[in-house]
Amino acid sequence: MNKESYINKLKAQLDEWNADLDKLDAKVRKATADQQLKYEKSKESMRERKDEAMQKMAEIKSANENAWEKLKQGTDDAWNRLKEAMTEAKSQFK
Repeated sequence: MNKESYINKLKAQLDEWNADLDKLDAKVRKATADQQLKYEKSKESMRERKDEAMQKMAEIKSANENAWEKLKQGTDDAWNRLKEAMTEAKSQFK
């Protein structure tokens, strides 16, 4: 996979997760206060992981063609942490 394809893949996944968050926000508005509090904690964790993942994506965007491959593993790790946070949040509010 080349750099541009990889970045496009990350952007598409991020768009999907943002849509999932919008759906979760709608569900949580109808939930109990206790569930809403749990969600806000989960959402804060997701925000932190999202910020980390976006930073990694920015590093790849600015890297030259030779260096971006070295950054890919760190980006994949950050993306996996974000995916885990999203999966956890979604499982709590089905």
